[in-house]
Amino acid sequence: MKMKIAKLAGDGIGPEVIEQAVKVVNAIAERFSHEVTYTEAKVGACAIDETGSAYPESTHKVCMESDAVLFGAVGDPRFDNDPTAKVRPEQGLLAMRKSLGLYANLRPVETFEALIDRSPLKNDRVSGADLLCVRELTGGMYFGEKGRKDNGDTAYDTNIYHRYEVERILKLAFDYAGRRRKHLTVVDKANVLESSRLWRQIAQEMAPKYPEIKCDYMYVDNAAMQLIRDPKFFDVLVTENTFGDILTDEASCLTGSMGLLASASVGEHTSVFEPIHGSYPQAAGKNIANPLATILSAAMMMEYAFSLMEEGRVIRQAVAASIAANFVTEDLAGENITPRTTSEVGDWVADYIRNRK
Repeated sequence: MKMKIAKLAGDGIGPEVIEQAVKVVNAIAERFSHEVTYTEAKVGACAIDETGSAYPESTHKVCMESDAVLFGAVGDPRFDNDPTAKVRPEQGLLAMRKSLGLYANLRPVETFEALIDRSPLKNDRVSGADLLCVRELTGGMYFGEKGRKDNGDTAYDTNIYHRYEVERILKLAFDYAGRRRKHLTVVDKANVLESSRLWRQIAQEMAPKYPEIKCDYMYVDNAAMQLIRDPKFFDVLVTENTFGDILTDEASCLTGSMGLLASASVGEHTSVFEPIHGSYPQAAGKNIANPLATILSAAMMMEYAFSLMEEGRVIRQAVAASIAANFVTEDLAGENITPRTTSEVGDWVADYIRNRK
């Protein structure tokens, strides 16, 4: 198979972790006789520095002409510390999602037995947890009308959703639940928010069309509690943009490290595959960042963009093997374990793929 991949490394540790994912994709291509071409493009702070835009038209063109986007991270302290900045790196990610019509963010949360002791939860609570968070990406407060009034002393953000936005994300969530354990939890705040009442209304209208799916409803505050109290309750969890942003970061802690969680943003055009961690500027250039989430994002890319399920399985197997062998970066290295560099872990996983059948 021929694969055209847009490589958007972004800021901070993005370039370092993306390079490890590229090593792994290349190893997969060698083992399974695929042909891969990469086109690099800028997004985030590096794009602002070069063009003034966080997501330039040239980058959008590269994305549209590719089969998949492998994305690192955006963010830079220069902008975090300047509340007056008109253009911010994070706007590049939002613009990319909007321009590509990527209305759903998929975040699988699966524990690794070798790392169960790293989770902040007790072993019996987290062992075996396996859930998929489906977050709506293009609506809600992030894109609603916002601004200041009263001489800047009053701020507002409008949380707005349209029926078509809710229907398409719920359809996707019902479909994914059908491929898994057939249990969907719709998370909202319908006791307070009108937008949530629309979500619940539409979910209740759609549920009878999926009689094989057990569908339940949960307020977002309760969902946050249940993710910690009983994470194994969840199979597929679907929610709106803001709630999804918060809950998926909370869910990431179940594994013991944000450096292990991959994600996919899917929708109308080219899908984007990225780790859920940020740009981690404090570690940039030090060769210490955990690349496994980005490598696992490449596994999702194989599965969701190219329908290459065996290739995705092989990548996951190699990641699990590196963890079991304690060949990991400093965030996962416990006592008496020598931490490895970002590039060393990438090399190990790629070599495992090439040499283990």
